[in-house]
Amino acid sequence: MTQSMTRRGLFGVATAGIATLAAPALLRAQEVTAIPPSAANRHNTASFRSQRWQDHFQTLRKGAILCDLESRVLHYWSEDESTYLVYPSSVPMSEELTRRGYTEVVLKRHSPTWIPTPDMRARDPDLPKSIGPGPDNPLGTRALNLSWQYYRIHGIDLVEKIGRPASNGCVGIYNENIERLFDLVEIGTQVRLL
Repeated sequence: MTQSMTRRGLFGVATAGIATLAAPALLRAQEVTAIPPSAANRHNTASFRSQRWQDHFQTLRKGAILCDLESRVLHYWSEDESTYLVYPSSVPMSEELTRRGYTEVVLKRHSPTWIPTPDMRARDPDLPKSIGPGPDNPLGTRALNLSWQYYRIHGIDLVEKIGRPASNGCVGIYNENIERLFDLVEIGTQVRLL
């Protein structure tokens, strides 16, 4: 029996092929524990660079977070080095919105309310005054405020933002990842945006 190909049939074949190709992207959201130092400087198959905390921080006092804006990935090391997490991230939309350097976590917010910054409101006066907790909140389910005003590491409202320049200066990660990180991070955890 010969099966004729229709547009719908071709679409189904194409969709299955795309899903197969997208499967490695799902692996990027997994956490990594105890990467051997010999592997720390190699590129991995998910297209981001492994990092060594010693290249960025003098100690792991209260843990450390490195946001590699070029690779679009967040690295976390616990103070006792027992946990090393690697999460894909969104990054700022432009160089104008990007800040690099050292900062630290100064506030942890569970179910945060999003309020546009004055600069965001100047660029788009139609933004809402605020968005409370829920699926439409651009900060997702958790937020880690940094010592730089208006800069945060937070969850996201749209999964399509991950791996893209999609923020107004913050670093966004999947909600399930920010929830894990939120539980590990202390006030005073050192952060570097690179």
